[in-house]
Amino acid sequence: MPTIEHLTERTPHVSPEDLLDGFEPSYRFGDVSFDSYIPDPNQPSQTIAVTKLREFAESMTAGGGGFLGKLFGKSKKPAKTGLYLDGGFGVGKTHLLASLWHSAPGPKAFGTFVEYTNLVGALSFRKTVDVLKGYRLVCIDEFELDDPGDTVLMSRLMRELSDAGVRLVATSNTLPGALGDGRFAAADFKREIQVLADQFEVVRVDGEDYRHRGLPEAPATLDDDALEAFAAERFGDKTLAVDDFAELTEHLQRVHPSRYRQLMDGIDVLVLHNVSTITEQSLALRFVVLADRLYDRDVPIVASGVSFSELFTPEMMAGGYMKKYFRAVSRLTALARNGQVAESAA
Repeated sequence: MPTIEHLTERTPHVSPEDLLDGFEPSYRFGDVSFDSYIPDPNQPSQTIAVTKLREFAESMTAGGGGFLGKLFGKSKKPAKTGLYLDGGFGVGKTHLLASLWHSAPGPKAFGTFVEYTNLVGALSFRKTVDVLKGYRLVCIDEFELDDPGDTVLMSRLMRELSDAGVRLVATSNTLPGALGDGRFAAADFKREIQVLADQFEVVRVDGEDYRHRGLPEAPATLDDDALEAFAAERFGDKTLAVDDFAELTEHLQRVHPSRYRQLMDGIDVLVLHNVSTITEQSLALRFVVLADRLYDRDVPIVASGVSFSELFTPEMMAGGYMKKYFRAVSRLTALARNGQVAESAA
């Protein structure tokens, strides 16, 4: 028989030390490498990206770049000592970033953009800089600027880390110079955004979402009355989190997104009753963070209600945060396939 838990009954408490301990690739990317990344032969930029990142890792091993590279470089203009992987959803950018982290010498940190901003909130800006200045490499996954405060914060953080010789590598669905577009008056923060862009050499990673290559659309959700019996039969020896979707989304508003990783501790499968379309932007953004943490841990989903392709309103899917929402739908769909039709979400 499965063990039943309820996420709505969990309120994890996370110390700054716990946050720092989590700055490494998730379980899903714990063993990836450049060799395990299979470039699409129809997308030459993927092969080029692998080569660029291998060279980047080798330059770190050889001691190139960083502060000395800037000090003795021939150009008067500071060299771009970081890489910025720009591409769509599911083209393997996180796989490549994690492969770099595994192959580069330490000390090093790997986290999502949200996790770094949460770290600043937990430690203070100065303490965060002091801690991260001790690393040789800082990897930032899913780089996005959602508001002016984030723009100024990350501009300062990246500048101080780069000046200290820390190598920076980021992934995003948006070019550095276009960060913030559609979300706030980005033109008013052009200087800060340009500071961010100046840190990176952009590496394109083109391609289609590998999670959906040759696969069907999101599986139909199950009948609610049969939901738990289906999950128990398929995952009989696992720990299931069984929650009503409306109650879970309400609970997410009381738990800081920095704690969503710990919220999922020990959970093997998520069973969601009566999934419905989210109409409130702030809640939608919180659910995006939960979707990322579920995907990190490869947690299958079994659900009733609307399909995950209908999780966000058409206005949200066409608005300033559309890239976040498309990524969430892509990942949740893959996890639903894993939970309901036994297809891997990897």
